[in-house]
Amino acid sequence: MYRFLLTPRWWGINVFVLLAIPFCVFMGSWQLSRFEDRMQDHRTATERVDPADRAPARPLDQLLPVDKETSGELVTATGRYGEQLLVPHRELDGKDGFYVLTLLRTDGGKSLPVVRGWLPGTADPGRAPAAPTGEVTVAGSLQASETPGSNGVPVQGGLPAGQTGAISAATLVNLVPDDLYDAWVTLDKGDAGMKAVPATAPQNSGLDLKAFQNLGYTGEWFVFAGFVVFMWFRLLRREIEFIRDEQLGLVPEGDGSADPHPKEGASRDGGGSGGGQEAEAGRSGEERDPSREAEPAQ
Repeated sequence: MYRFLLTPRWWGINVFVLLAIPFCVFMGSWQLSRFEDRMQDHRTATERVDPADRAPARPLDQLLPVDKETSGELVTATGRYGEQLLVPHRELDGKDGFYVLTLLRTDGGKSLPVVRGWLPGTADPGRAPAAPTGEVTVAGSLQASETPGSNGVPVQGGLPAGQTGAISAATLVNLVPDDLYDAWVTLDKGDAGMKAVPATAPQNSGLDLKAFQNLGYTGEWFVFAGFVVFMWFRLLRREIEFIRDEQLGLVPEGDGSADPHPKEGASRDGGGSGGGQEAEAGRSGEERDPSREAEPAQ
């Protein structure tokens, strides 16, 4: 009964199923691993941002360049404060305010953006405390350069002089003449009575939409694998039922397999009709014969 599995049609179906199922399982497992990696990155980033779980502070040069492993780590840097800028429209504890950003010129000749604290209200240079003079050593959390429109950074344009929308070397290079580090530091303790700005997790390390997309794709690929198995069993069952019906004579015959007996009966009917006509003609001839015999009698 199962010999039909060796037909070319079923060979193609079986090969497709044997290739589709492992592929779907592989893709589903890969998407699940991507979701687990994002979960692990989120836990690691959260632990690194928490001051109680961080390693002791290290010099800046040992933690550059900033990546997911070094973002949020405690760092120290020594230098002299230089130009000061304001970063408006930054929320903290549900209130709108601004960051006070000051460039720290290090002994290496490059400047490090340092967020000394946050103040509520509209950005106003007159409200920002002046930076300490002389050589200072700062300690805070190392952060990667911001990207406007991501990780809570607003997109701002047309700001007045002395303000910047994002804390990044690409943005600040057009505002200050200094050679900048591609990183910035937020002080653990606010300077001059300002409120300290907490460190944030690195970009693409949280449970964002992409993480849940990976989880959704995982379910889709496993559903596809189950659907392939379901359709294979459904086709197999239909084929077996068709063969059984055919063996029992339950399969309807085609148009060309009509019963020939009605035609033979029709032929016999036609033959009988033709014979009747010939007999009638014979009888008519017999009736005419006596009249022909009577003519010579005259």
